[in-house]
Amino acid sequence: MARLKITQTRSEIGSKDNQRQTLRTLGLKRVRDVVVKEDRPEIRGMVRTVTHLVAVEEVE
Repeated sequence: MARLKITQTRSEIGSKDNQRQTLRTLGLKRVRDVVVKEDRPEIRGMVRTVTHLVAVEEVE
C-alpha cells in the first residue's frame, strides 16, 4: 500500500483552531517535522484541511 510523507512547511501561528488540531493529529509539532502515514481517505482529508501548511509526497 502507498504511503504519504507529510512535511510541515509553514507555522501554525495564525491558523484556525481546527487546522492546529489537525496538525497535532497528524503528529506534526513544528516546522520541518516529517511523518509517514498510510495513504487512506481519512489521512487525505486531514491533509486537504492543512494543504497550505504542509508538503506531501508519495513513498513506497
